[in-house]
Amino acid sequence: MPIARAPVAVCSWSLRAEHPAQLVERVQATGAKAVQLALTPIVEKPEVWSDCVGVLTAAGIEVASGMLETVGEDYSTLDAIRATGGVVPDATWDATRTRAERTARVAGQHGIRLVTFHAGFIPHEAGSARDRLFARLREIAAMFRAEGARIAFETGQESAEALREALEALQDESIGVNFDPANMILYGMGDPVAAVRVLAPRIAQIHVKDALPTAVPGTWGSEVRVGTGAVDWRAFLDEVAKVPATVRLAVEREAGDDRVGDIRAALALLAAHA
Repeated sequence: MPIARAPVAVCSWSLRAEHPAQLVERVQATGAKAVQLALTPIVEKPEVWSDCVGVLTAAGIEVASGMLETVGEDYSTLDAIRATGGVVPDATWDATRTRAERTARVAGQHGIRLVTFHAGFIPHEAGSARDRLFARLREIAAMFRAEGARIAFETGQESAEALREALEALQDESIGVNFDPANMILYGMGDPVAAVRVLAPRIAQIHVKDALPTAVPGTWGSEVRVGTGAVDWRAFLDEVAKVPATVRLAVEREAGDDRVGDIRAALALLAAHA
């Protein structure tokens, strides 16, 4: 079972820590032994975060992967993230490219081999917008490859079939998928279990997150504690176990006031399904 070979990680940004020592404290409170580490704070606030990997390592916490936040993302509404997400917007591309270059160097310095991010809404139709987006994604992939890392796109903004087609069109086998079942539900993009089957050959990491679908088309669904949403975790984890590559699980929680408690609940659910 590929997902059983390594400790489950927790997404560092879920814990809203203000400095590395606080991040260590909160990771330890969850019981996790690994993190997916947000790398943007290291790039943008080195005076606070530059020694973060060393502090985590000294505490016995593994950095399983990294995360790149593109510039200017606005998740307030579906329309807002469609306009601002990923590397699609021309207005923020130069700043995102610079941040990606610096993030790739950080990943290389610390031996981080996988970095995930939101590519943005991928145009379905052939044309200049799609070509421009693909050129940018190939450029970012090359930056990270030069530092010994690969990139993976978050799921959600498009159907699994549309994402698979885009990955094939990119013609870069190093690019993978960070599969988030809750995002499929939040964006209304299909059944996560079926989507795993479609994307299995390209899945590099799994976000453990849950959600309920919206009752109002065109608006967000609701992220909820793992095990209380619409994800069928038994069926989902059984399908993930069939993924060809060994993949890491990383618990992500982006809502709620008890992040540590919610992450502990997610880890307990995973342990019960092992």
